Amino acid sequence: MHLTAPAAERPRTRTRTRDADGMAVASFILGLLGLLVFNVFLGPTAVVLAAVSLWRGTARKGRAYLGMGLGIADLLVLLAVMQMDDTLSWSF
Repeated sequence: MHLTAPAAERPRTRTRTRDADGMAVASFILGLLGLLVFNVFLGPTAVVLAAVSLWRGTARKGRAYLGMGLGIADLLVLLAVMQMDDTLSWSF
């Protein structure tokens, strides 16, 4: 016998999809910023955020794939500049 009404369940899929969409957009923005500054940190962060948002089923798959591509491009730019300078960091 229940004396209280059951708690209303909130739909978790809407919140989860909204979070995944936010991660896809954040991945894209961090990938773009990483081409200019802090690419050693922002590149991998963009790749991880894009992968998690795709895994969670984002509705913004294009932004997630762009974020992942830009994150990888960040790391490739860092690698190319490091090879030209023969150092572990680069400066202008």
